[in-house]
Amino acid sequence: MQPQNPERRRLQLFPTVHGGRSAMTCMYRCGDACSHPVPNTSDNEYLGDVIAKAVSRRGLFKGGVTAGVVVGAAGALAAPAAAADADGSSSARWGRTPRGLDFEPVEPNREDAVTIPEGYEQQVVIAWGDPILEGAPEFDAHAQTAAAQAGQFGYNNDYVALLPHPESRRKKVLVANHEYSDEVLMLPAYDSAAPSEEHIKIGLAAHGLSVVEVDEDRETGDLTPIVGAPLNRRITAETPFVLAGPAAGSDLLKTSADPEGTTALGTLNNCAGGMTPWGTVLSGEENFNQYFANAGSVTDPVAKARLARYGLSGGASQRKWETYDKRFDLLQEPNEPNRFGWIVEVDPYDPEWTPRKRTALGRFKHEGAGPRLARDGRVVVYMGDDERFDYMYKFVSKHKMKTGSSRSAREHNRKLLDEGTLYVAKLTGDSPVEEIDGTGALPSDGKFDGSGEWIKLASGDTSYVEGFTADEVYVFTRQAADKVGPTKMDRPEDVEPNPKTGKVYVALTNNSQRGTSGRAAADEANPRNSNRHGQVLELTERWGDPTQTKFGWNLLLVCGDPEAADTYFGGFPKEEVSPISCPDNVAFDPYGNLWISTDGNALGSNDGLFAVSLEGRSRGQVKQFLTVPLGAETCGPVVQEKHILVAAQHPGELDGASFENPLSDWPDGPGSIPRPAIVNVTKEGFESIGC
Repeated sequence: MQPQNPERRRLQLFPTVHGGRSAMTCMYRCGDACSHPVPNTSDNEYLGDVIAKAVSRRGLFKGGVTAGVVVGAAGALAAPAAAADADGSSSARWGRTPRGLDFEPVEPNREDAVTIPEGYEQQVVIAWGDPILEGAPEFDAHAQTAAAQAGQFGYNNDYVALLPHPESRRKKVLVANHEYSDEVLMLPAYDSAAPSEEHIKIGLAAHGLSVVEVDEDRETGDLTPIVGAPLNRRITAETPFVLAGPAAGSDLLKTSADPEGTTALGTLNNCAGGMTPWGTVLSGEENFNQYFANAGSVTDPVAKARLARYGLSGGASQRKWETYDKRFDLLQEPNEPNRFGWIVEVDPYDPEWTPRKRTALGRFKHEGAGPRLARDGRVVVYMGDDERFDYMYKFVSKHKMKTGSSRSAREHNRKLLDEGTLYVAKLTGDSPVEEIDGTGALPSDGKFDGSGEWIKLASGDTSYVEGFTADEVYVFTRQAADKVGPTKMDRPEDVEPNPKTGKVYVALTNNSQRGTSGRAAADEANPRNSNRHGQVLELTERWGDPTQTKFGWNLLLVCGDPEAADTYFGGFPKEEVSPISCPDNVAFDPYGNLWISTDGNALGSNDGLFAVSLEGRSRGQVKQFLTVPLGAETCGPVVQEKHILVAAQHPGELDGASFENPLSDWPDGPGSIPRPAIVNVTKEGFESIGC
């Protein structure tokens, strides 16, 4: 469905940096991380080194290594690439469209609107500033206050969950992260050089998470927030969190305000997330480094190295929160950054339960957390560290989940993420190193694939990393992982298991510094130098068991312009796919199809949501379902039988934009400033999507 009045939309391209992002987005979202030195300066082996030292797969088998040991060696675990029909016929003749994917793709565009396929309808569910808590005022862009924001939907919604309501089939519970604030767009007369205390407090209140009960219209599928509902909740950058797990109480986490090291104040830069099998929400603290000032004045060499590995540098912070809150000044509170960069757990069904920061899952720039229940009842959580040349992780719980809804079962399950084993991933390709030349050309076997190993880092009070205590492994996970030689990846963001097949999918967004001077060159899992478009990796655990330490992998997609030689779509004909760039978050529909949202589309069009077939002859077919407005990123997403929800984050965040000079008027229309919002897409008649 194309937007109304397209002639009034701004179609000019705006200056961008680092893929398709504006400089403004780079500054406010991640502290312009790509313009700073790469934090990972370790000399651990990367995949190209491993391949160069390895014998060929054929040699391994001749030497007597069994298939069980080389469990990722391509053929056994990677789905076969589809071959072209002998008569050259198109995919339209390759069989029936997979269930859930029967829609006409949306064309790439530069509209200031959400565009969706014909036969579908859209609704803005909730936008920044809409009231949630009882007594919160209606949004007034010219009269925003910190007190109002603390009771209103936060800014820059990212991860979204739409959950069953515990008492009513006519209601649902919506949970959303709020990643970061952009005060230049949010606030009139904002002075970035010397922000007022009230403006700083508004920014603090705009971060965190929102929990909102919504009514569902059974005829249309529209979702309407219920202001003041019992489960409604705002969690901000000033909400108390319990520091839980093996690092709780560590000297590394103690501050003057919290000498016990067990209670952190607030959560920051919450990006993607996940749902646990027991009904809680996980949220990843990502680019927390940008909020802290005066790292450049730290002189202790050990402390300085630790800060640098997490990207903390320089003097005053961009938002200058340290002006009114000393916890953001490293010279006054040197341990405060150590209390961010965790996976947090929130119970949307229990507003009285204090949210937790789960130290057993390690500290890094968490994009999100993808839980999966193993056959033996233990929970496994997959995670990515969203930084160039950083790593993929997983956590395996020590104890098993209890079934049922009793209070004792719930209390038991809400502690499962405090005890277990933390691992980091090392990948090996199976093609000769000379065939991976950085151009993205397929090796002679016709696919990028190989095997891998999960390397232990810590379990409880035990460290498996030489020279590191267990506390140090959890708090300085990046440096601990550097010591054991994991594979440097191209920004591993969302890592999610497919609930239908158990296979794990990793969105590797991009890495423009791959192969540049002094940086790791292309390898089989990251096959392009100066990688602007990213790739999607498919991982299969040994025997389908997520508690195992061996896995196989292949690249499902090497993203970019289908007409370019360096792209790959699972073997599907490239002329019949939607162009996709910079995969960010992944989700799955009820039929097991993969859905991908993008961030920073480097092909010149708006970001969007894409569906991908994973099985059969249509494997690798990419179809664009929607696009988001100018300057926006596609976040969330939620893909259910009758609902698709996306969070349109930072609309109008374009260079030269400000509160006084908005460059988007979505979603409220002419005369308004842009507002991040959650969009609900349904099929006409509230029918099943894609069917």
